[in-house]
Parts: sequence; C-alpha cells; structure tokens
Amino acid sequence: MGHHPVTEPAVTDPAPAGPTPRTASTPALDGEQLRRVLDAVLREDILGLRSTAETLHRPDGTWLRLNAPDGTASWLMPVRLDGFQCEYAARAPLLLSERDGTRLTTTDAVLATLRDLADPRDRSGFDDFAEECRQSARAGRVMAEAIPAVRARLAADFGPDPSTWTGPRAGPALDTLAAHLDHPVHPAPRARSGLDEAALRRYAPEHHPTFRLRWALLPHDAATLTGTLPDWWPTPTTLGRPDLEHSRLALPVHPLTLDRLPEPALPTAPAHLDVRPTLSMRTVAVLDHPGVHLKLPLPIATLGMRNRRTIKPGTLVDGAAGERLLAAVLDREPRLRDRVLLADEQTHLHADHELLAVLVRRYPNLPDDTLVLPAAALLARAHDGTSVLDRVAKRWYGGDRLALLDAYLTLLLDWQTTLFRYGVALESHPQNLSLVLADDRPVRLLLKDNDGPRINRARCPVEHDGFDDPRTYSSGDEPLADLFTTITVHLCAGALAFALSDPERARLLRLVRDRLAETADPWLRRRILDADRLPIKAMVTAGTLLTKERSGAADINKHYTTGPNYLRRPAEIP
Repeated sequence: MGHHPVTEPAVTDPAPAGPTPRTASTPALDGEQLRRVLDAVLREDILGLRSTAETLHRPDGTWLRLNAPDGTASWLMPVRLDGFQCEYAARAPLLLSERDGTRLTTTDAVLATLRDLADPRDRSGFDDFAEECRQSARAGRVMAEAIPAVRARLAADFGPDPSTWTGPRAGPALDTLAAHLDHPVHPAPRARSGLDEAALRRYAPEHHPTFRLRWALLPHDAATLTGTLPDWWPTPTTLGRPDLEHSRLALPVHPLTLDRLPEPALPTAPAHLDVRPTLSMRTVAVLDHPGVHLKLPLPIATLGMRNRRTIKPGTLVDGAAGERLLAAVLDREPRLRDRVLLADEQTHLHADHELLAVLVRRYPNLPDDTLVLPAAALLARAHDGTSVLDRVAKRWYGGDRLALLDAYLTLLLDWQTTLFRYGVALESHPQNLSLVLADDRPVRLLLKDNDGPRINRARCPVEHDGFDDPRTYSSGDEPLADLFTTITVHLCAGALAFALSDPERARLLRLVRDRLAETADPWLRRRILDADRLPIKAMVTAGTLLTKERSGAADINKHYTTGPNYLRRPAEIP
C-alpha cells in the first residue's frame, strides 16, 4: 500500500473499537454490522481493494484510499491499526466517495457499490451477501430485545454465577450465553437463511427455548444404523404407528425440517422428546437425558449462504473416524490421556440423504459438580454484566484470569502440537471445544465434532483409514499447518487475546508465543512464529461471494488468504 499525507473530511462520530453492547440501539447495531463488513472487505481483500489501497495520514487518524479495480473511482475509509488477521480495521461505519463526497453509511449502500465493481459473473454473490447481512441484522435486533429476559431467566434457573452452572443440564444455558456473542470475524454471524422472527425465538440458542422433536419412520432396508441407539429411543408404536412396529425405525426430525422430508421417510403425527438447542442450533440437548445430544440436519445456511447445515452421511462416518483417531493418539500419550476427553460419536443413523440423518452424541459421565464450559463462552456475559471468564477465574484461579487462560491454552497447544507430530490437525474451534473444571484436578479439555481434520498419511503412525471425505488426506504438512493456524491459533487463542485490552493482550500473545516455542516442532514453529504473514480463512469470499468455480475453493471452510503475523515479537514486525 502506498503512503501519502492528505487532508480529508473528519469522521465526526467515530464508533468505538470494541464490540457493540447487545442492548444497543438499532443504529448502533447497524453501524457495528457495517463496520464488520468493511473489516471483511479489508481482511479478505475483496475485489483487491486492500492490496491496491493507499494509506493516508491526517490529524483525525488514518484513512485508506480504496481504488476501483478499473481505476474509475475511489473511496476513503477511516481505519485504525488492528493486527488480528488484517493490519487495519474500520474505525467508523463509513465509506466516503472521493469524487463527490457521498457518504455511504449503510451496509446495503456499501454492498451495492461493491456489487457494481464486481465481475458480472460474481454480482449475484454480492446480492446474496447483502441479504445475509439483512438476515443477521434482523436476528441481532430480535436477540437484543430478548437478552435481558433470557439472562434473567437463566440466573433464576441456574443462579447468578455461571461458574456454578455445573453438570450436564447446565450445558445449554452456557451455550445460550455464548450465543449472545458475535463470531470473532464473520460480519453476518446471525444469518440463518429462511427463518423468520418467530422461528428464531422458538428454535435459536440465543433465546434458550425448549421444544419437542418431530419424528419420521424409515424402512429398515433404507436405514443405515451404526452403533447402538439409547434404550429410551421411541418405537413406531410410541409414535402412534403400531402397524409399522417391525418394519420401520424412528428418526428424529427438527420441526423446521419436517415439511421437507423426502421419501422413504414417513412423518408421524405426535411430537416427542423435549429438547433445547445448543450453540450450533442443529444440535439439541435431550432434557430428560442431558448427557445425550442429537445432531440433526437443518434446511438453513449459516456463516455463508453456501454453508448449509444439512448432514451428509459421510460426515457422520468422518466424525466417528475422527474420534477413533484421537483415541488412538491418546492411547500413545499417557500424559494427555486423562487431560483430553472425547465425546462418543460412534452412533449415527441415516437414509442416504442429507435431511434424513442423526448423530447421537454421548458425553463422558462426569460428577455433577464439574463445569463443562464451552470455549466460545469465555468472553460471554452473565446477567449482572460480569464476564464468564472473570467468574470462572475467581472460582478456580484466585481471580487471575490470565492464569486461567494460561492453563487452558497451555493444554490446548500441547494437545494440538502433539497431534501435529502425529500428522493430524483438527478443526476444533471454540464451539467444539470445552474446558472441564473441577475442584480436585487441573483443567481438562472435552472435544466433539471431529469430522473435518487434515491428515498427512505419510507420517501418521496410528490407524487413520475410514474417512469418507478424500479431502481429509494430504501428502504434505501445509494443509495441516493452515488448519492449525486458522482454528487453534486464530480462533482459540488470537481472538481471546484481541478481545482483551493492553497490557493483558500483550501478555496473552507472549504466552501463546512461548507455549508454541516450547511445544511445536521446528517446522511448525518456523511456519507460525517466524512467518511474515499467516493464513486466514476467507469466509465471506468462499461462503457467499464466489462460487467454488470462481474462488477455486475445494472446501469453503478451508479457503485462505493471508494476514499479518501478530505472534512475531514486536521488534520483529516490519
């Protein structure tokens, strides 16, 4: 980027750099979303606007001049130094036309402008992204209205202090607090295609609802069952069809999917089994059997219009294979065997269709006074406004939240770098990773949803066959390092650090550097700690803006660009 002094109109109402409170006004929420959209434009270098930008310095701060690909126009964006996946972030929800001074202050206006600059083959993707942002904004407003009552209800049911929300029944409550947070980087995290306000209130985790599942009956010869269903699983007779007792098998169906079921599924009339959504929404906790969760297909897309939340049968196979792979590694690593716990994902049922499937996830049997805290909930807020991080640190670490984060990240990085030495990298983002805290032992980890790893077959010494997705396997370490960096480093560690203010941020980043230096093998250490830039996920580009043919993404969740390396020591950063 070029560097030029300039005098431009001042930003008269710069928005704060931190996250917008969820009780904020509608204009504040809309402004926050536009700021996140502008951040994504820079981070993913959409239309090449970041890589061709010029840096402008003026008394009120730094601006970027973004030049149209064809050179016919330019826009000015007020920015601040950031460093987390991009050098700059927007410091106000504004794009200013340099030609005529037009101020673009809405997401729709900005995306319409970008759409006009795009290749005609890609313009529908910008239309889709605009709709995705509108959906996310609507859902955010519905959530903001509901949060005070939802948090009050959680405090009444479980107590005011989330660090005491122990046992499996409290899991969905902690997920609800996590659901009140935005995704660390995606600008439209609440978009769920096709859901109206009533459906959000009835089924989305941020509202902490309870509902009953619907059921369909599958012919035995059309159903593929792996593992053993729970003994409380309903039979056709339970569901009002005794005439089909010996010829059909019951399949749970999310109410949002019931009217879309293909043959040979036969819907049944009665609703059965009370459940509550977890953070992923398509996975529900069974209220009468809280140690069991059911992962069900949903006919929606989230975190990208191409990121459909149905369940391909192969992902069930891969999740079970992933669990077995991790168990095999733990068998060889006694120092980690009691520190890393795995959910049982060996039971699943499908009828060879992405809407006819279920994963039965069984959690380890832990004492009722054990806190199983989703990593995604660490930065969440309790009813009184205090952070979950502070509450948990007060209970277990004498109020020292850096000590809590050190214990968590030290174990996490030890585990993930150990896996890398086995030729394995996991897609274990904060939603799929929990801290397990108990009074009588150090912090442990609980992992679930291990269906998207990358494995270097040439150097993986444990049994690793059985994955359905051929993209799982590689002949080198680069795909593993990309996954390790974008998930473990950025989402599990970096996002935590950049949510803190200095000096805590600097201390946590130094901790991550030190732990990686201690545990990573030399190749991975150089790849992460010594690189000028690190891979980052291009979520908007691959998930919504571009088709796979246009983006070249073999996997929309593993399509990368690059960002600055915030783990290099400050003196080393050019």
